[in-house]
Amino acid sequence: MNEVVVHPVRGKNEPQLPACGLLLLIPSEARQATQISGQGGWARHFLFHSNLHLAESPPMFWAGPAVGAPMAVICLEKLIALGARRIIVCGWCGSLQPDLAVGELVLPTWGISEEGTSGHYPVTGKVESSPRLRKGLKDFFADTGKELREGPVWTTDALYRETREKVVRYGSEGILGADMECSALLQVAAFRGVELAAVLMVSDLLWQYPWQPAFQSKAFRRCSQGLVADLLRCVGGLAAV
Repeated sequence: MNEVVVHPVRGKNEPQLPACGLLLLIPSEARQATQISGQGGWARHFLFHSNLHLAESPPMFWAGPAVGAPMAVICLEKLIALGARRIIVCGWCGSLQPDLAVGELVLPTWGISEEGTSGHYPVTGKVESSPRLRKGLKDFFADTGKELREGPVWTTDALYRETREKVVRYGSEGILGADMECSALLQVAAFRGVELAAVLMVSDLLWQYPWQPAFQSKAFRRCSQGLVADLLRCVGGLAAV
């Protein structure tokens, strides 16, 4: 009776993916990647309400956008069914730490789950991001002069219920930021036996009162676009190994 009804499978005429690729969560970053891959002659395919682009040399893909844990997991499941085995995720997070500023980069190690998706994927033990992919990301960004802040994140479905009490409590426990997808994606990756790591750019300061979003500023958009370009180069390097 516990058998699932709908299985993620590769359908007729769907592409076979290379092992390594990038999952972009944010719509504006997916638009940036579309411009870059369009100039590079990447092949475009259908993926639910998202994009799927393939490059031949080096063999890699990018997909997205996929906002929120349910949609992100649907996309990830399909990517795995099509052949993905090493996935880098790119998204945003709100900072819970006063020394973690807008535009800085977080490299999640694990996630507190306050989303409703990961509980459907039973995995024994604590789920963490791939140490190998984290090292690859740290090495790549070290060469660009950028630092990645490693640590746990808090993942929630309820964007408008991130209370001051939780921000203070989780911040005091060393949680770096709040996002909407990471814990679920890590859980699915562990369940399916693939490698996954994420890079999250700080888009706002949840610890600040009153809350001030920065993700609409031109400066932040430039940083975000630069991150997309960096990660496409990084994934290309990982794919070539």
